Amino acid sequence: MKKSLLNKLLTAAFALASISLSAAIVPVSGDITSNTTWTKNNQYLLNGFVYVKSGATLTIEPGTVIKGDKASKATLIITRTGKLNAAGTASEPIVFTSNQPVGQRAAGDWGGIILLGNAPQNFNDTISTNPVVLQPRDGVIEGGVNNAAGDGKFGGTNAADNSGTLTYVRIEYPGVAFQLNNEINGLTMGGVGSGTTLNHIQVSYSGDDSYEWFGGTVNADHLIAFRGTDDDFDTDNGFGGKVQFGVSFRDKAISDLATGGASNGFESDNDAAGSSNAPVTAAVFSNITIIGPRENDSTSLTGMTFKRGAHIRRNSRESVFNSIFVGYPTGLFIDGSAAQANVTSGELNFKYNSFFGCPKMEKAYDSTYVTTPANNIAWLANTTDALLTAPYNAAAPNAVPATGSPVLTGADFTNAKLTSGFTTVTYRGAFGANDTWANTWTNLDPQNTPYNAPTGINDVVEATTMTLMPNPNNGKATLGFDLKENAAVSVNVYDISGRLVSNVANTDFAIGTQKINISLNEVNNGVYFVRVNAGTTTTTLKMVVNN
Repeated sequence: MKKSLLNKLLTAAFALASISLSAAIVPVSGDITSNTTWTKNNQYLLNGFVYVKSGATLTIEPGTVIKGDKASKATLIITRTGKLNAAGTASEPIVFTSNQPVGQRAAGDWGGIILLGNAPQNFNDTISTNPVVLQPRDGVIEGGVNNAAGDGKFGGTNAADNSGTLTYVRIEYPGVAFQLNNEINGLTMGGVGSGTTLNHIQVSYSGDDSYEWFGGTVNADHLIAFRGTDDDFDTDNGFGGKVQFGVSFRDKAISDLATGGASNGFESDNDAAGSSNAPVTAAVFSNITIIGPRENDSTSLTGMTFKRGAHIRRNSRESVFNSIFVGYPTGLFIDGSAAQANVTSGELNFKYNSFFGCPKMEKAYDSTYVTTPANNIAWLANTTDALLTAPYNAAAPNAVPATGSPVLTGADFTNAKLTSGFTTVTYRGAFGANDTWANTWTNLDPQNTPYNAPTGINDVVEATTMTLMPNPNNGKATLGFDLKENAAVSVNVYDISGRLVSNVANTDFAIGTQKINISLNEVNNGVYFVRVNAGTTTTTLKMVVNN
């Protein structure tokens, strides 16, 4: 058995006060109001609504696993005064997932991530004067997370606002319905500015939309929506960012069964009333692959609410280019006279796109639009005509084009909306030939992934214990352990939110029995965590302070 630097810690004199070393699970609840770092040697369990606020930055190390508690509808909310820096890597993605055990996870097990910022949005109040004017006001994000402090509010005047970074991040089993039409999505963005970095994100099994933008100017790339419930990419309230390289995969047995539910690839509104409030939703998407639930004519969708590959309505000016739509009952619906007028004016573009196995377009207007040569839209009868690798493989769907696929060519970036902020490629859809950007960091089977907590010393060394005495205490305690060889040891104390409270020790220790005094000055009563790093081994112990 592998030997640890920490071994056989102290004698029976400490037995009643000792804490067995176990997996490092750090519970998190309430507000995070100072700079905090979550590290991969721990796992973090979110309880209830956790707010990052007051100018604080939450930094999450690559490889860290964060779980959401089901009973409390755990949700991570980055307020517009806070920031999230979650920069994973392809080899060590950051994972947000359900706290339910293997085999028992489901969409909506926890809330998800809500990212709020100070960029423009179009929530306005009408002031009854002559002439009538619109007064900008704060948006209030969906999901029931706003409170007396206004932590659910978003929006402002800073288009370049920076809410932080999410890169190489997975978000699994999120999406809680607080009430009808007031849900928390997998990744919800309200007024997020263009200074924010969003790329290489996978949202899996969301109980509502996988991604929803409410206003803001943030750009994003390399997004995956995997077997969500409602819409894959939903834009509202003046979102004006640019998004490139995204893919969605649907499960024919999972759709939005709420009253009036409709599960779409794209759904876009200017606002709920279809007003002309500015900024008008005018997001630009390019190179998106939408794999719908309808593999072929024999696929039964009875009882499901799958609707359209793209539903653009309520005066939206969203544009979609160089994308492919596979296996939806309806390919495209440009809905209503206001959205259709935006097409005529050139403010809404839907060009250089391909449909496969989408039997119809809704309304004669859209059928005409699809066949207009200038729009360069391909419409083929079967999903197999796309020649994708394995888009309907149940275990490992793959939307990379195979040799000879018609989507390997046909992209066009001459439209003025595409001349900046996009990577020029020759293919339509999210992937080129032999593309691998969705490899290594993604997970297509989160239901059966153990996500075991980081290994504690008890897991690698038999009958090893560490002592902390007394416990509970008044902020003063003695930590005891044995070293089997000389080692660099650090001892730090964190509060329940993960904030560093005290750096107790950080030095070289000699072989033998160690006793380290811990003294916390003027801390509040509650639970704290003592983390010991020795060589490559890390262990966390719980300490209760009760003055």
